[in-house]
Amino acid sequence: MTRLRSTTALLLSCTLLSACGGQDPTLPQTGPNPTLPEPHRGLLPTMKIADPAKNGWGNSRPTVPQGFTITAIATDMKVPRQILALPNGDILVAEGKGGQDGHIMRPKDFFAGVLKERGTSSTKPGQRLTLLRDANGDGVYEGRTVFAENLNAPYGLALVGNHLFVANQDAVVRFDYQPGQTRASGPPTVITSLPSRLNHHWTKSLAASPDGRFLYVGIGSNSNIGEAGLEAEENRAMIWQIDAQTGASRQFATGLRNPTALAFQPGSNQLFATVQERDEIGANLVPDYLTSVREGAFYGWPFAYWGQHPDRRVQPYREDMLAKAVRPDYALGSHVAALGLSFSSGVMGSRFASGAFVGEHGSWNRRTPAGYKVVFVPFIGGHPSGPPIDFVTGFQGSDGKTFGRPVGVTVDPRGALIVADDLANVIWRVVPAGRPQPPRLASVR
Repeated sequence: MTRLRSTTALLLSCTLLSACGGQDPTLPQTGPNPTLPEPHRGLLPTMKIADPAKNGWGNSRPTVPQGFTITAIATDMKVPRQILALPNGDILVAEGKGGQDGHIMRPKDFFAGVLKERGTSSTKPGQRLTLLRDANGDGVYEGRTVFAENLNAPYGLALVGNHLFVANQDAVVRFDYQPGQTRASGPPTVITSLPSRLNHHWTKSLAASPDGRFLYVGIGSNSNIGEAGLEAEENRAMIWQIDAQTGASRQFATGLRNPTALAFQPGSNQLFATVQERDEIGANLVPDYLTSVREGAFYGWPFAYWGQHPDRRVQPYREDMLAKAVRPDYALGSHVAALGLSFSSGVMGSRFASGAFVGEHGSWNRRTPAGYKVVFVPFIGGHPSGPPIDFVTGFQGSDGKTFGRPVGVTVDPRGALIVADDLANVIWRVVPAGRPQPPRLASVR
């Protein structure tokens, strides 16, 4: 007990000192060639946790580029995470939260987890799917129903024909779906089970191949860098390919620490992922990234980062795996916590016609906050190219208070970017000026 109290006091002290003292050095860390400093390890990780504003957004709202407007189309959600725009314009929102089964790896991990929880919503997660409907296309989503409930931390969503697939933290399940349906017609069918023991990274991202034959599921690691033993990482830190009809699965790509969002590039069969990289080796290591995913490729975790930079915290170390590590395509910045990914369909204007929107939930492992915004990554010739463009910002105030934290993003068929905010429990809608906009609402229930 004495040791536990000492660890608690030390971690709290280090956290307070981290929050109050100094700034992190600014390095160019976006694009294909990020600047990577030498690793720096301390006794305890640098921490600066999001400090939620008492009244949420109040009368404020996020900032968007000139020529766009943003409106809350649903409030009082129950921890909204990922979003799916259905062909008829309805919006399906996965609300939920998962996590470990009670296993604690190290005292500092436990207390770090307690502190990080302070930067999240206090709302009880819904563990459900909620459907939003704008029946007449005027920008007001007057319809709101619970499509399915009693799910196990739903996150990834995909529609294939008349089948709606949901990636819970422990399984991919399927609902029958008919256009215009507002509630599930029955309980889901389990397609295949997913690794869920310990569940340090519980989110399970999901995308369907353009032909609908396969599902792709991103499964995060059970640790930061293998502290629980590599046996706890079996079938994790990778992307699975699942036959949508039979549920048969296989490893598609490995070494991705936490592939939090998946999407296919329009007009191609190329899968892309956003990946959260490792912590505790410095404010500017390691950049989270956006990358195309090659079948059979190994992306480094846990033995290497950003190509073949070794991380020898992992024991026993394997030099053969270092040599196999593939370099990602595009750095988003260290610790930005990329959680959302949606390709532009050209409906957001010429400047944002070719590229991908990325939701960045925000950092904890650095003194100077990073992320807390939605960015647009331009593409040229099918590849990310050029610096990212800030698209939705203002989630943190100048006083350090945090109003919201973006997660899932999707471009809907009516020409809007939809953003889930799981701190304020709001769904935001961004459209070019002149498109239909609802009146400003205090609450959309």
